[in-house]
Amino acid sequence: MLLLQSGCNSRDAAANAATSAASTSTAEATKVTYFKYPDNPAFDLVYLADKLGYFDGTSTRPRYVGKVSAPQIIPLVGTGEIDFGTRMVPLVISAIASGADIKVVSAGGETLPDAPHMKYFSRKDSGIRQPKDFEGKTVAFNSFGACAEFVTKKYLSQHGVDVSKVNWLVVPDNQSQQALVTKNVDVAIIHPPFSGAAEHDPQLHKLWSDWDEDHGLGGMAPYSVNGAFARAHPQAVRDFVTAIAKAGNWVNAHPDEARKLTAERLGIDVDVVERYAYVKDLVVTTPPIQYYIDILEQAGKIPKGKVKVEDVYTNEFNPYAQQKSAKNAAAEAAS
Repeated sequence: MLLLQSGCNSRDAAANAATSAASTSTAEATKVTYFKYPDNPAFDLVYLADKLGYFDGTSTRPRYVGKVSAPQIIPLVGTGEIDFGTRMVPLVISAIASGADIKVVSAGGETLPDAPHMKYFSRKDSGIRQPKDFEGKTVAFNSFGACAEFVTKKYLSQHGVDVSKVNWLVVPDNQSQQALVTKNVDVAIIHPPFSGAAEHDPQLHKLWSDWDEDHGLGGMAPYSVNGAFARAHPQAVRDFVTAIAKAGNWVNAHPDEARKLTAERLGIDVDVVERYAYVKDLVVTTPPIQYYIDILEQAGKIPKGKVKVEDVYTNEFNPYAQQKSAKNAAAEAAS
């Protein structure tokens, strides 16, 4: 029997208390706020939080609006056509630099050696094994402007590769394995849950993962909110962040159960669903943000100094972050 909900602990109880204290009335007495969210074939904390009942007892609920292609998620959060989205940090930074009304409100995945954010594959018969072999080849990746582009180009450049000699082709993650097998591309950069099937494919060779490239500094895919929505519905944002933070902690504590839920949702074999890991409590820290600000500035994608770390994220809606800040303040006062 699959256990869907773990026992309450003191930290979750405190998070619930912080969220409840911020509410002016109970969910039953308050009009429900629905947030628009993509219904994409992915391992996602919003779907898990919904499944696990972490929106219960709040006045906030997801309203799924259908599939949204990965390159469109951040632009649509910026315009308010969807209210929240999870995509890589450089996309958010670039959007902010262009004037988009958007902010990161929680952290996302944590890259570990056994839970990487993305993996690199070639065909076994291709002879492609080293970074230098990428020159003159076609590399499939899910979108420009995100981790697959910037982390990969940085890594290849560090290994003497002329990235201008690489042909970059946008292919959705769920189609990249087939594109590689059928020789439409030479290398595929694939994210979970689809990288698991690629790793089990006897025709393919796993080259490396993003853990090997930067130990995961570039792999944190945070959750961002439309600014107008956050100003109009701050309690809904608190409910959202609290729910997905609980879900992230649940995934870390129950990795196999989380894999089963994802396999059920996507209709795929659980054996090819990889382990996921999330930043504890989804508290955002500065290094993953500054990492991409530096990359974008060095690449000439944004003017130097135009976007600062504090422009990109806030932990004000995260009850766990607020608890930590309160404890630190109390400790300083007592010292």
